This record gives sequence, structure tokens and C-alpha cells, in this order.
Amino acid sequence: MKRKIILYFLAALMTLTTFAVNAQSLTASAGADFVTRYIWRGIDINNTPNIQPAVAFGLAGFELGFWGSYTLSNQTSTKDEIDAYLSYVFSTDAGDFSLLLTDYYFPNAGVRLGDFDDGSGAHTLEIGFGYSGTEKFPINLVFYYNFYNDPGNNTYFEVGYPFVVSDIDFSAFVGGTTGSEENPGYYGSDDLAIINVGISASKEVKVSDNFSLPLSSTFIINPNVELAYFVFGVGFSL
Repeated sequence: MKRKIILYFLAALMTLTTFAVNAQSLTASAGADFVTRYIWRGIDINNTPNIQPAVAFGLAGFELGFWGSYTLSNQTSTKDEIDAYLSYVFSTDAGDFSLLLTDYYFPNAGVRLGDFDDGSGAHTLEIGFGYSGTEKFPINLVFYYNFYNDPGNNTYFEVGYPFVVSDIDFSAFVGGTTGSEENPGYYGSDDLAIINVGISASKEVKVSDNFSLPLSSTFIINPNVELAYFVFGVGFSL
């Protein structure tokens, strides 16, 4: 089981590379975001500025990627994070449907990379399902379920509505969890709760003919803990 889990990302990468050699259709992207603090699904993961690098490879609807978040504070953080994911998007006239598998890993948590023990290991595995609507029905839906290394098998769901005002892309969202009595600390609830309500705004600011800077601001309220956050971010692409 451990070998299967640790090898599935390597197998996916080898598959993408093999197809690319034959079809010359492999795409790649890389970059990093700077955020004033790291808020994830309404949860305050790290209240210091973070740099969040990413790299991804895509082929025929599949994407294999790696994403991280590191505090820029001089204090050592156990919340530094490296995630690996594999996704597939299927496009139809009714909208885009997606399937996502994510491996969450925290390198400073004191657990070795190769420790896949269920319940105490270094990796938490999550499966996600998503839907992005059409222009006539602009609704985004996601649902995530922890199926490995989370004793409570916590879930998260979210509804989003994208819209444009004055050439600025906005998205209003409401997210929640079904809760878990066995592991309520994961999302902060042992029962059904709304934990992530807010609105985000983003726009690419053109700096030159060949370079633009993506900027974003997000206002977030977590009704479950009665806290609010305001996050600013700027992105850089290679």
C-alpha cells in the first residue's frame, strides 16, 4: 500500500512524459504567488506572509502538479507545506467536470517523507470533485473528502459564483464542512458548519508588452469561529 501511494505520482509523470515524446503535446507552467497570509478554506494556516511556488505538467485533460507554501517570517513554521496533485478535467456543453487527487505533506511536522502510516503518517490524501458552469450558468461547485490519514475523514464543500465588474474578475463563495466528531480539529467543527464565506477580486495588470502582474484581494469570514481575514496576493509566472 505504501509503495503504491508513493509511486502513483511518479507513474503519472512518466506517463505524461511518454505521451509527450510521441505527441509533442505536453504543456508546462511554473511560478509563485506572494500572499500576505495563508488562509485555506476559511482556516488560518499561517498568519505571516507566505511565498507559494508551483509547477505543473498537462496533457489531454490531465494535470500533474506540485504546490508549496512557505512562511517568509524568520520563525520556523510547522505549517510549511508541499502538496502533490493529479487532476483530470472533462469538458462538455453543460460545463467542465473535474476529478482531483491531492497529497498534503508538511515537511516541518517531524514526520519523514516516506512515512505513510494511516492515522499518524506524513501524508493526508484527499479526493475532490468539481463542476464549473457555462457562461449562461456560471456556478462553481466543489466537494473534497479525506480518505487516508485523517481519522475523521473530513469533508469540505463550496459553491462559488464568478462575475465581472469594471474589468475586474470577482468570485463570491460559501464553503462548509460536514464536521467530524473523531477529528474535529481539522476544520474546527464536529458538526455541519459554514466555515468559509467571502469574495475575491483579481486582475492582471499590464506592466509591459511581454509582462503582466496578476493581483488579487480576498475578504473572508469564518462564521464558525467568528473571525474575518483580508488577504492580498501577487503572482509571478516563468
